[in-house]
Amino acid sequence: MSSLFSNSISLRKELKISDEEFVQLRDFIYQQCGIYIAENRKYLVENRLSNRLKELNLKNFGEYYYFLRYDANKRVELNRLFEVVTTNETSFYRNPPQLQVFQEHVLKTTLNDLRSKGQKRLRIWSAGCSTGEEPYTLAIILHEVLKTELASWDIKITANDLSEAVLASARRGVYSDYALRTTPKEITDRYFIKEGTQFKVDPKLKQLVNFGQINLSDRAGLKRVERSHIVFCRNVIIYFDDEMKKQVIGSFYDNLLQGGYLLIGHSESLHNITRAFKPEHHTGAIIYRKLE
Repeated sequence: MSSLFSNSISLRKELKISDEEFVQLRDFIYQQCGIYIAENRKYLVENRLSNRLKELNLKNFGEYYYFLRYDANKRVELNRLFEVVTTNETSFYRNPPQLQVFQEHVLKTTLNDLRSKGQKRLRIWSAGCSTGEEPYTLAIILHEVLKTELASWDIKITANDLSEAVLASARRGVYSDYALRTTPKEITDRYFIKEGTQFKVDPKLKQLVNFGQINLSDRAGLKRVERSHIVFCRNVIIYFDDEMKKQVIGSFYDNLLQGGYLLIGHSESLHNITRAFKPEHHTGAIIYRKLE
């Protein structure tokens, strides 16, 4: 009994991260994906990566760093690293006031502008789509707004995330009732197929969404994304430092077509990041428009 207790204490000691190891991993994570982890969140790195060390049978965080740098399986492990350092807390119809502004102002204005030009081609980018609730919500809103007219439109929602695991979940499109906790019941009834305790996304929503992995620190990768009329990037730039925020927001600006809209999280702001967008204040939300 005392021997087992002693071994568990030893294991816990081995999984404590030193200041040097923290700096190595923090800088590596930043270089790989632009996520910046402040000194006061050192405990998060320690807690979230401990299971990875155990699974790989590594003695300390220094060994894990070298595994990420040089092991033959480093690409696979890099995806696991991305999964554990990002938070994927989301739901359908998250932040209803902002979505109402999207539906009643952003989407209405964009659709009318396109119709006035004789165009029926709409592109929306969900950058940081997590397990798919956001892009599927946008697909639902498009169905609600366009109704039978939707069939005559060429619509594509590009949905990207850093984690392959959450993208696999998004492609499956199967959710618990917790993911639908902020969704109006009539919407759930109309666009989901209940299978036991799970809710399956209607295939007609999947037809509008194209999922793929993207790293927002990869400028070349961002340039390959099709030009958009609307970009959603909610609760993502909070993970970045100011330099990375400027780089990512600059990429969104370049991606957006003239007159396009950018929507970010309600706790996020472009203040001190860029003045390239014109902020528009609405009840419950601030949206940003590209006018140049």
